[in-house]
Amino acid sequence: MDGGKLIVFSAPSGSGKTTIVRYLLDQPELNLAFSVSATSRPRRPREKHGEHYYFMTISEFKKHIRNGDFLEWEEVYRDNFYGTLKSEVERLWAEGKNVIFDIDVVGGLRIKKKYPDQTLAVFVKPPSVDELKIRLKKRSTESDEKINMRIAKASVELATAPQFDRIIKNYDLETALKEARQLVADFISKGHTDEPPGE
Repeated sequence: MDGGKLIVFSAPSGSGKTTIVRYLLDQPELNLAFSVSATSRPRRPREKHGEHYYFMTISEFKKHIRNGDFLEWEEVYRDNFYGTLKSEVERLWAEGKNVIFDIDVVGGLRIKKKYPDQTLAVFVKPPSVDELKIRLKKRSTESDEKINMRIAKASVELATAPQFDRIIKNYDLETALKEARQLVADFISKGHTDEPPGE
């Protein structure tokens, strides 16, 4: 696989990374296309196959793992698999796009490790774990048990932040959006380099 740039946004659930990624996709000068992840988790109301995720059964997902079809994959929760299909990235690169990911922390770091020169890995940091809990409850899409699982996972994910190229603190959304846009624009305008973007 060889092609354009890879822009990875990772964060605990509720940090605002999806909002930031959507905003960046609306900036035509960045020439971004969204990498749709595959998942074995059940589809939520209003979610569309091929737009929000590629929804698969657990056995279908495991077959793709055996076939080596994923750029990265992870069992995020028990029997809830998520992954990036190589074919998805190759399809977007063939269209001449830079590929942006809204992805789990482990998956984001795996992509960075595989493509260190082509990848900008950004960690979105929430104001606090308490604020995360408030945001997740406001969504009203999951049970308290699931929210508590996400909060427990968030503490572990926050510890990985220093492994990313850059950290965006999402304390104020407007500021975070501007910072993200500048970061991505700077990275895309640079040629391929062995040096990750500096602080």
